[in-house]
Amino acid sequence: MKAFAKPGRENTQEAAELAVREAKQRGLDLLMASTRGLSIPVVLEEAEKQDYHGRIIAVTHAYGYGEKNTIEIEDAFRKEMAEKGVIFVTGTHALSAAERGMSKVFKGVYPLEIVAYTLRMFGQGTKVCVEMAIMAADQGVVREGEPVMCLAGSAGGEDTVAIVTPAVSNRLFELKVNEVLAKPSLY
Repeated sequence: MKAFAKPGRENTQEAAELAVREAKQRGLDLLMASTRGLSIPVVLEEAEKQDYHGRIIAVTHAYGYGEKNTIEIEDAFRKEMAEKGVIFVTGTHALSAAERGMSKVFKGVYPLEIVAYTLRMFGQGTKVCVEMAIMAADQGVVREGEPVMCLAGSAGGEDTVAIVTPAVSNRLFELKVNEVLAKPSLY
């Protein structure tokens, strides 16, 4: 396993190289996190360099995650990347969504938040890998029980690479984190 010295965008290039190489070797689709789209061109360039022809699936924040009725990734950019073959998944955040709304109002702790915080013990990117695999499975873009390469991170970049077997939300605990290929050191 590759351990990056610290979390963040400075790991994006190396994480993308690793994710694409391993996805190609293992015959896996590549699922990646994307808030504003900055890492997508890096992954596309790596895919071209390495002659990777699997699907590249970008999972974005949900509409309204930041401001009401907005999404951080611009429509024109999204359209341009879709024309290059990127598949986009935008949906309800599997490990927060309505529960986060409830905890803000009622000041409680809810089960999905506990799952999310537990996964963050391994790093933000690990939590995001799990969450986006659920989101993509919920929308039928990836299949339950068929592993995918996940590329996610923290601090505006990609720093975590993992092979995850997706499950839909109502079968959350059937999801498996099969292998972590890279993640940042957390100390």
